[in-house]
Amino acid sequence: MNIAVVGTGYVGLVTGTCLAESGANVICVDIDEDKVAKMKSGIVPIYEPHLDVLFERNIKAGRLHFTTDLKEAVEPAELIFLALPTPPGEDGSADLSYVLQVAKDLGGMIEDYKVVIDKSTVPVGTADKVQQTLANKLDKRFDRNDQNRPEFDVVSNPEFLREGFAVDDFMKPDRVVVGTSSDRARKLMDELYKPFVRQGNPVIFMDEKSAELTKYAANAFLATKITFMNEVANVCERVGADVDKVRIGMGSDERIGKRFLFPGIGYGGSCFPKDVQALAKSSKEADYDFRILDAVMDINQTQKTALVPRIKKYFGDSLKGKKLAMWGLAFKPDTDDIREAPSLYIIDELTKAGAEVVAYDPEAMDNVRGQIGDKIHYANDQYEALNDADALVVCTEWQIFRSPDFTAIKNKLKEPVIFDGRNLYSLDSMEEKGFYYTSIGRQTVTNK
Repeated sequence: MNIAVVGTGYVGLVTGTCLAESGANVICVDIDEDKVAKMKSGIVPIYEPHLDVLFERNIKAGRLHFTTDLKEAVEPAELIFLALPTPPGEDGSADLSYVLQVAKDLGGMIEDYKVVIDKSTVPVGTADKVQQTLANKLDKRFDRNDQNRPEFDVVSNPEFLREGFAVDDFMKPDRVVVGTSSDRARKLMDELYKPFVRQGNPVIFMDEKSAELTKYAANAFLATKITFMNEVANVCERVGADVDKVRIGMGSDERIGKRFLFPGIGYGGSCFPKDVQALAKSSKEADYDFRILDAVMDINQTQKTALVPRIKKYFGDSLKGKKLAMWGLAFKPDTDDIREAPSLYIIDELTKAGAEVVAYDPEAMDNVRGQIGDKIHYANDQYEALNDADALVVCTEWQIFRSPDFTAIKNKLKEPVIFDGRNLYSLDSMEEKGFYYTSIGRQTVTNK
């Protein structure tokens, strides 16, 4: 199959590369000339585990191509994926300007039947808008009864890719959701995804609006689950319970499940924040007040800086002259994505209070430096960040932080003090090793 993928962010690049791995001929389009030049030379512009191997292999095999010319990609394509940004507007609604502009461009250039696939996370009704935008442009080129007028279908095919696991999620999906009312498009989409569902996981066909809402509903539910557990953690601290034990007790119920029950300093990233916001906004536009989502957003915003009052309290409410080491900047491990990362909110609060922050992250430091510059210092490794620091603040649960050299930590810190936003260490271990240790939803180890 010949496929065009418009947009080479996380979703577009993973989609294009994985489809090429299945044997398709894929051309990825992006307006960023420097980015396209780097990709043509074999440079992966994002960090995503295992993507580089597939990327290099399919470029060498001649199945994966890159261009800035939309028409070049579209002309041979049977399927055209739109993997474009849909950033939140000031009112919380998803900005569809990129998607609709490309739809307009497509209407000015397609000459034969195409399936246009919304891969971006978009509000309910977007497929209809793309359909109308394309049709309006074709109306300027062809009479409605012109036999040469090309046909097209618009399909909603939301992605369910977890950053850090995106390649695995695409190659072995739990399910594939396809929204289409066209039998012709359905057959092509079924053929496209057959290589990825050989183990029997379903390709679920539905109408376009249901597919669009499925994506938002899934992410909003997961964000709600995380937020609920953070609220449980806050109660645990006040009544003397241990959230880890509560989590295990809850997660053993198959109706609830074990995943997304880990408390912490809130969710971030490119999906949950904007998708919850967009679903709340589109619900209001449909004259429905989705109240639980308003609570989720409010609680999560507060949770991101939950460690800051504890840090201030420990140091007597004054952080002037204090040096704090920070482990982790990305919003989650195994990615360099810092969008809505709790670490950035904590950094802002700590530096406003007069603290000096020295941070280390295996992948995200360049992105943070590009966003906030020299507002903080950047260490070459996790232990260098600790040198002469007054405390360690853990913001991201990277694997390398899970079993550190605690003797080195104690020797490098002025005092053995850890503020852990991801509950990486056991309370018994921290007490045995002589640390002051505070985490989320558990009692503080004081050693006093």
